[in-house]
Amino acid sequence: MIKIVLADDEHLVRGALAALLGLEEDLEVVAEVGRGDEVVDAVLAGGADIAVLDIEMPGATGLEAAARVRDAAPDCGVVILTSFGRPGYLRRALTAGARGFLAKDAPVDQLAGAIRRVHGGGRYIDTDLAAAAMVGGESPLTERETEVLRAAADGATVARIASALHLTEGTVRNYLSNAIGKTGADNRLSAIRTAQDMGWL
Repeated sequence: MIKIVLADDEHLVRGALAALLGLEEDLEVVAEVGRGDEVVDAVLAGGADIAVLDIEMPGATGLEAAARVRDAAPDCGVVILTSFGRPGYLRRALTAGARGFLAKDAPVDQLAGAIRRVHGGGRYIDTDLAAAAMVGGESPLTERETEVLRAAADGATVARIASALHLTEGTVRNYLSNAIGKTGADNRLSAIRTAQDMGWL
C-alpha cells in the first residue's frame, strides 16, 4: 500500500482527490493538510511514501514544502500539482526534489500513475508542462535579483527591502533596475508580473 499525504488549500479539491485516490486498491491517503507548513509533520506522522502538493498554499508554497520534505524525509517522493503552466515552476520543482509534476486538472488515473511511478523510483513529468518549460528558458535573474523582486512583490518599499535583506537602499535599487532590464519590463510592477508569469518568483 502506498501511503499518501495530500496538501491543497482548497478543501473541496483536496477532498475530491482523496476520495478518488482512495478508490485505487494500492493507494491510501493517510493525511490531508491545507497549508504548506503542515506537510512535513503530516509526512512524518503518517509514514507517507508520497506527498502530493499544490503549488499555491499558505504557510509555505508547494515548492518550499517539497524542499522541506526532501530534507526531513528523503524516502518520501514528492508530486507537484499545478494549475499554472508557468515554465519556471518545473525547474524549481525539480530543484526542490520533486519527482512528479503534473497539471491539477489531470485525470485521476494519470495522477495515480504518477504516484506509482515516483514511488517506484522514477519520474513523471506532464509533457505539455515540460514543453512549456523548454520554450520558456531559464530565469535570467540572479539569486539576489530574484530575492529583491520577490520582496518587492509584497509591496515593500525600497527601505523595507533593504532592511529585511541587509542591503543598502542603493543596492536594492540597482537590483530592481537590473531585474526590470532583464525582464524587458518598463517598471517594477511589470517586472514582477513578468517574472511571476514565467514562474521565476
